[in-house]
Amino acid sequence: MKILIVYATSEGQTRKISRFMEEVLQAKNHSVVIADATEDPPSPEKFDAVLIGSSIHIQKYHSSIKDYIMKNLDELNIKHSAFFSVSMAIASDIEEEHKEVEKIAQHFLDQTGWKPNETHHIAGALKYTQYDYFKKLIMRMIAKKEGGSTDTSKDHEYTDWDAVRSFVLDFAK
Repeated sequence: MKILIVYATSEGQTRKISRFMEEVLQAKNHSVVIADATEDPPSPEKFDAVLIGSSIHIQKYHSSIKDYIMKNLDELNIKHSAFFSVSMAIASDIEEEHKEVEKIAQHFLDQTGWKPNETHHIAGALKYTQYDYFKKLIMRMIAKKEGGSTDTSKDHEYTDWDAVRSFVLDFAK
């Protein structure tokens, strides 16, 4: 299959996840094009399937992803497609956090009118070394509340790579 992956990222974890998906798919002999939503990604028209992903920040997805979906809505709604949502809340043991992420994703999909074949939630990373002083304090406070690491001297990755591999392989079947 010819597969398009379009992503938007803030600290780079969604890019890392997208590149991992690309590698997994290419290892299964799929042709893959990967594109950052902020850099004029290609239309989904010439692809058999499309994966679109974005991280959540302050309960919203990146505007570049929304713009891409809105611009290509008719084509996306007839393609085999999936939305992957990246957030730290998925790493939480608090069920309400998971429900909130699902609600944010559903609201986003309702707002855009896109009807992907599936939506998959992926845990992100705490990139403490990339945060400014105030963001580091806020993220540390959130991590403490949700049982995440509060060691701000290094980054902490929560992405379940085996689950991402399974998701993308199932998607490509």
